[in-house]
Amino acid sequence: MAHVEIIDDTALRITLRLEDATTMVQLAQCEQAEYAQEIITIYEKMSVFEYTHFCFYAYDSARLFERVLGMDPKAYLSFSLDAPESFFYALYGGMAALYESALQLVQQADAASAGSDVNAHVSI
Repeated sequence: MAHVEIIDDTALRITLRLEDATTMVQLAQCEQAEYAQEIITIYEKMSVFEYTHFCFYAYDSARLFERVLGMDPKAYLSFSLDAPESFFYALYGGMAALYESALQLVQQADAASAGSDVNAHVSI
């Protein structure tokens, strides 16, 4: 389970393990419609940060991270994050597995809000 240590009124030290990545992937899978955009963002942007330096806050994709922490680190001015490489690679792999279905969910939601059917075919 994620460990959050309050250093002082302004700083946190967060420690994550491989199991926390598994929890994040399971949460994303169980509530895929809710986290579809976050799944897409994490999958597409982790490589930009060479996977192990990924920043959940760089692309507004921190809801799963905050959920596994059980708190909002933004309430503090700074935090440090200690996590093994396995955490980041497992998270990436999980998001990769959910990526295509998350894309479909986002496309369907976009089409529904635009009033079109993404499965509609045009006859020529």
